[in-house]
Amino acid sequence: MSEAPKVKEAKKPNIAFLAQFAILAAIEAIFCFTPLGSLPIGPIVATLAGVPVIVTAIILGVRAGTLMGLLTGIFSTIIWTFMPPQPYLAFVFSPFAGTGASQRLAALFISNVPRILVGLIAGVSYILLSKAFTYKKGSYKDLWAYGIAAFLGSMANTIFVLGGIYAFLGKAYADLNGISYDLLLTVLAGSVATNGMLEALICVIAAIFICRPLKIITSRKVR
Repeated sequence: MSEAPKVKEAKKPNIAFLAQFAILAAIEAIFCFTPLGSLPIGPIVATLAGVPVIVTAIILGVRAGTLMGLLTGIFSTIIWTFMPPQPYLAFVFSPFAGTGASQRLAALFISNVPRILVGLIAGVSYILLSKAFTYKKGSYKDLWAYGIAAFLGSMANTIFVLGGIYAFLGKAYADLNGISYDLLLTVLAGSVATNGMLEALICVIAAIFICRPLKIITSRKVR
């Protein structure tokens, strides 16, 4: 009789974890499959798909963030296979659109690995940084932990996606975009400086205004 309440208490954190993960996964699906995931700012369009991954990594941990990143990669593969925004570039993100084994493996890498790294790097970075920038009542020192972790996670996606394009599909990508291969690195670097930095800034703001209050609330409940 005395053991029954203990069993129920042990299940509560798992239920809460699954509920939170499911909500974030639903938000990720909305961002990936609807126009709500694109934020046009002047001539630049920032994608918001990295936000739920980073929030998951910080709030629910590295493994959950990595899993959410994998889920994002799967969503990306589905989109670029069945409803590509730019059909002529589908081979970059869909292994089913490539013309050879090397292109298909490259697309599988570009579509999935950078997204996985978002959750992994953001989660690990937050754990390491939170030890240095701890939360104290009335202090905003811990904002650095959220901001830097989010920035690193977002930039990991940008760098590995564009780096993967340059390393594995550079010639074909340059030809389809009507630019010379010699200029491709400059063009991709420009994307890092514009879209990449904008998306990173959005992720930093989201991490600070979403993750920090949730962490504070959670810590109060534990106490």
